[in-house]
Amino acid sequence: MASAERAEERKAKIKAILKDINTGEEKKIIDGLKALKVNGDDNVIAPIIDVWKKGVSPKAEKEIIAFIGDIKSSSSAQSIMDVLLDDDYQEVHMPLLTTIWNSKVDYSEYIVDFVSIAVHNDFMVALECLTIIENMEGPFEEHHILDAEIILREFAENHNENKTEDEKKVAMILEISNLLKTFDSQTM
Repeated sequence: MASAERAEERKAKIKAILKDINTGEEKKIIDGLKALKVNGDDNVIAPIIDVWKKGVSPKAEKEIIAFIGDIKSSSSAQSIMDVLLDDDYQEVHMPLLTTIWNSKVDYSEYIVDFVSIAVHNDFMVALECLTIIENMEGPFEEHHILDAEIILREFAENHNENKTEDEKKVAMILEISNLLKTFDSQTM
């Protein structure tokens, strides 16, 4: 019974902290993030990113980026990937990608998603995705590598037909393709 009460208290505390963060006030955001480092869980990620998306001060944004970058829970990866794969969060994708390649969390199981993000966005996003992929630890499942290679092949075919992509981005996608080939040789 006592643990259930503690869980309810913790839940109420997190709810109060998130309410403060949602005010958008710099001090409340920064203080709330400090409190969430101790009391938070993966469920706070999406509400924090929602506040970030609405617009915060540069100092608060820096603290949010540091908070997300400091997350060590491997289960947090899914929450962050949900945001990255949601077009409604385009304005925070670049800094969020930066937090990932600086993160202690292994995103190896999301290699297909990063390849897809790279081919469907601009050069800078592709560069961030390349950096993330380079820092992946693996091991990689063979079907993930094959799915990623299919995405890259479709990109190459589309580019050869239409030549609509920026050549710097095409070079970046080629780097990702070469990197996948080294991963593929390691999975056999």
